[in-house]
Amino acid sequence: MNNGHYQIRVPDATDYWVEMVKCRHACPVHTDACGYVNAIAEGRNQDAYRIARATNPFASICGRVCGAPCEANCRRGSLDKPVAIRALKRFVTEVHGPETGDYANHRGYCDTRMLPPNKGDYERIAVVGAGVSGLTVAHDLAQIGYKVTVFEAYSEPGGMLTVGVPVFRLPRDLVRHEINAVLSLGVDLKCNMRLGRDFTIESLRRDGYRAIFLGIGLPKGRRLPLPGADLEGVYDGMDFLRAFNAGTALPMGRRIVVIGGGNVAYDVARSAVRPIESMGRGEALAEMERGEQVAYDVARSALRMSGDKEVHVVCLESRAEMPADEIEVIEGEEEGIVLHNRRGPREILGENGKVKGLRTIQCTSVFNAEGRFSPSFDESVVDDIAADTVLFAIGQSSDLSFLKPEDGVESERGLIKVNPETYQTTAPDVFACGDIAHGPRLFIDAIASAQIAARSMHDFLRGTRTDVVLRKQWRPAAYAMAEGWNRFERSNPPVMESGRRAASLETIEERYPEAEARRQAARCLRCNVNTIFDTSICVACNGCVDVCPENLIRLVGLSQLISDQHYLQLAAGALGVSEELVTTLPAASLDQLGGVMMKDETTCIRCAMCASRCPTHAITMKHFDHYRECVTIPVQNAKILYSRGG
Repeated sequence: MNNGHYQIRVPDATDYWVEMVKCRHACPVHTDACGYVNAIAEGRNQDAYRIARATNPFASICGRVCGAPCEANCRRGSLDKPVAIRALKRFVTEVHGPETGDYANHRGYCDTRMLPPNKGDYERIAVVGAGVSGLTVAHDLAQIGYKVTVFEAYSEPGGMLTVGVPVFRLPRDLVRHEINAVLSLGVDLKCNMRLGRDFTIESLRRDGYRAIFLGIGLPKGRRLPLPGADLEGVYDGMDFLRAFNAGTALPMGRRIVVIGGGNVAYDVARSAVRPIESMGRGEALAEMERGEQVAYDVARSALRMSGDKEVHVVCLESRAEMPADEIEVIEGEEEGIVLHNRRGPREILGENGKVKGLRTIQCTSVFNAEGRFSPSFDESVVDDIAADTVLFAIGQSSDLSFLKPEDGVESERGLIKVNPETYQTTAPDVFACGDIAHGPRLFIDAIASAQIAARSMHDFLRGTRTDVVLRKQWRPAAYAMAEGWNRFERSNPPVMESGRRAASLETIEERYPEAEARRQAARCLRCNVNTIFDTSICVACNGCVDVCPENLIRLVGLSQLISDQHYLQLAAGALGVSEELVTTLPAASLDQLGGVMMKDETTCIRCAMCASRCPTHAITMKHFDHYRECVTIPVQNAKILYSRGG
């Protein structure tokens, strides 16, 4: 409610309390971040891993590179800065996750309640693409009882995890271990098998695969049609990252310009800063990951840069508008990357067929009045940046050349056409999700959509419908916050010194020490603990209002509510009078008739002082526990739900 009054939401039976746990509600796979963060604060690290792993087969990888929508929505961010949820996840996965070489916890801690319950000895399933979406589908279907074969175009699995994320952000040993943990469920992996070259959708059908999943991602980068884009020294950023991570560097100059303002652009730029000479690169990287000291020293020598490089990032957006994470820009600047905001690329300058520089013009605005992407430029403000290499990092595109009319799989706008609820394509036995179905999103979004796709494939083959239901319960809250928790400041994990970073392929971010992890976890406001008001025994003494350190509790008279039609009706009904009478009463008379206890949940720190102060115990602190569970419903002719056209 607006108009100078309060905006109110009356708690309902379920949704309100689920949404109160903002970190968990924001996570596409509904990871209980509040649960594992508080387990860390209490020193229960194995419990923390169990909770983090429960709904996420790639918890260890997400502890390094997840876009962390949980942090973006963390209630603590309304007070100062969000809890370092992603780094805390890494803290426990390093000790208890598959990167230890032991996959027992990974297998044992999967929350099987989120898998269809009717398991069996089922048919063969083909998964095309060993990225996060394909491997998530394989992970789920293998546990239900399907015989899953994953086909991967490259020599090793991982998709964007291995070809798109720089090695200094995501150690490849960790990726291999988490993938091997999935494969240990009985999944068969076939590498160097490219769809359209080594097999087709039709050949998979002939080979007896009853359903096919396409998790092929967006492997190609996008380029702008600029003059000079065909000059020698112009590359697609995805091709550069793929070569960099494989240890087969592209021929690069020493003055490099990256076009783009997102995280991928900074992955490209920060990779370009680092040693990219091809001599001994693959062997050096392998030895570095094995951690053998003598070989490590040799590897570092082989990778050392000879001379300085200039790396520039050019983007349309202002600093505040840039989609790249703040930490990426800060650490990039520390490593020597020069940022050019509000610049639009106009032409790649050349000489003798090679790149000489990038001509830019001033970008006056990126978005129009409706907030849509529609950049405007001032052509009179021109700036040339000297360069011998230009890298495009402005987005990704698909490669659907493998599709044939007889496959029955349709595409639109460069993506595979799917039913957004089931991820079935226009071919009944083919499903697709992840970036190839909905465009570039976070890894965790690909995992979430793959979990839905796996359930849909199961339903298609079994003639069932799987629903996800919410289970919930309340219980008394017995807890004590750490002393001074509300004054603890966010501290990010330690990182390698910038000069050393720029000359190294070592992992940038380090793990929290135990004491600091517990301190950072103690910053959590415990949003699964709620203040519950029993108005039947409230005496309106205002004690809770007086004691609240955040001044977020109010006892509000009816006169401040009735400008909202919904609350006008509620007030009239509660008083047993007409709405007309309520609207004609003076404010003082209305306030004498009744009021509403209101609480601003956005800044509640769960200190429990209101509950302690209440003389009638009308306020209590309770935990709201909830989880999701799959239930399968046999449906007559259920395959109609998964027919041609979705």
